[in-house]
Parts: sequence; structure tokens; C-alpha cells
Amino acid sequence: MNMVGVQVPEHLRGLADSVLAEAERDPRIVAVIAGGSVATGTGDEYSDLDLVLVCTPEGQAGCLAEAKEFAGRAGKLLAGFTGEHVGEPRLLIALYGPPLAHVDLKFVTMDELHDRVEDGVVLWQRDDGVDRVFKESAARWPQVDPQWIEDRIWVWVHYVAVKIQRGELFEAIDALGMIRSAAIAPLAGYGRTSRPAGVRRLETLVPELVPELRATVATADQADCLRALNASVDVYRTVRDRAGASITRRTDAENATVAYLQAATPQP
Repeated sequence: MNMVGVQVPEHLRGLADSVLAEAERDPRIVAVIAGGSVATGTGDEYSDLDLVLVCTPEGQAGCLAEAKEFAGRAGKLLAGFTGEHVGEPRLLIALYGPPLAHVDLKFVTMDELHDRVEDGVVLWQRDDGVDRVFKESAARWPQVDPQWIEDRIWVWVHYVAVKIQRGELFEAIDALGMIRSAAIAPLAGYGRTSRPAGVRRLETLVPELVPELRATVATADQADCLRALNASVDVYRTVRDRAGASITRRTDAENATVAYLQAATPQP
């Protein structure tokens, strides 16, 4: 095990050491890689621990079946569940403590490691297999497609407007959050980050837009939801124009949807 020079936040270091020790004892596991804030050197006292455990092809199924037991041997496991809700059944999401610490354990094969979003920090490996994979293939973080957003935004805005008028305010509030995460935030950070992640760290990425973004947050009140939806349209137009990307604008959809929203919004 070699943690020299690796910036693991203090509250996670003991768990990282324990996972490494358990991995070394399990012949089905051939490497442990740290991703997320440990890989980027941006960890702090609030960080999670994201670990990729590289398994032998024949051992992966058993590792997945016993993932919770493996996690329990690494520390005091309070809760743990697999990541089907985020489309990743190879992931075990674990909560340890006290003190509380969130740890993600992802069990992959060496071949599956070719398809990755980042080059993590190799904390331990039995041989140079991970090094070879990193040389043979490139990490690809999912990037923003402004056209994909423009093709959808006006359908989303109309959907939210209808929900508000019907009085389905909690549905509308959730949909407003989705527009902020899937449309506004990606374009707000376009060209400013190589690792777009929805609204995460948006306050520091585009601090000048915080007042406008704050206006897109609604309470469970019909008038306030309409106000927030109008604000969302305004911010979307701002970040779309500022992105400077070549976008085929869906002008007919935009004009018709904005007119519909204006008609639904009480005028002062």
C-alpha cells in the first residue's frame, strides 16, 4: 500500500487505509483507485471517498454479491446499498460512523476500466495492470451538448407551466430543479470547467450569476412558481447567449412557449 503524497482528507484516511488492507487480503481484487476530490486534490472536511476496486473477471460477481460484507470489514458500517437508482449496479454506497463518512465502492474489471470518466489515483495494485490501461485508453468526462439542451428546454418549460396551473406545485418545484440542473447549469459552466456536474459547485463556478440563479428557486405557491419559471427562462437565455456555442435555436417553440407562459402569469 502506498498513500505517500495522496491527499486523502483526515476524516477519510482511516477508512481508506482499511479498504486498502481488505483489498490486499482479497485475491479477487487487484487494484484500488481513488477518484473524485482525492484524485483532483480538492478534498476537504466535507468530502466523500470515491474508490474503484478493480477485480479479476472471474471474481467480480462474487465481489459484488459480497460488497456489503466487504464494506463492513473496513469499518463500522451504518448503512449500505447498491447504486441501481443512478444506473450503476456495480456501486456500493456506504455510510460509516461515527464520525459519519460517506464512501462509494465501485467494483469493476480491468477491461471495464477502459471506459472511465477520470484517471484516478492508484492507491494500490498487485502489478502494473492499471498503469497499462491508463496508457492504452483515455478517460472521457461527459461533456455538455448545448444543442441537446436547446432541443428540449421549451418542452420542459411548457410542462412546468402546465403543472403550475394545475396546482401540482411540488411536481413543478422538482421540474424547476431539473431545468436548473440539466439546462441552466451546464450552459452556465460551458467553457469554464472540463468536469461539468450539474449544479454542483455552481456558486463558485459562476458567482456573478448567483442572484439570477437564486430567483429560479420557488416555494410551494402558484404565483411564486410562475415567477421562478419566468426567471428560469431569463437565466437560460442569458447562459445560452453567453456560451457562444453554435446552436440551432428552436425559435418557434421558444416564442410559443414564452407567450403561453406570459399568458399564464398574472401581470402586476
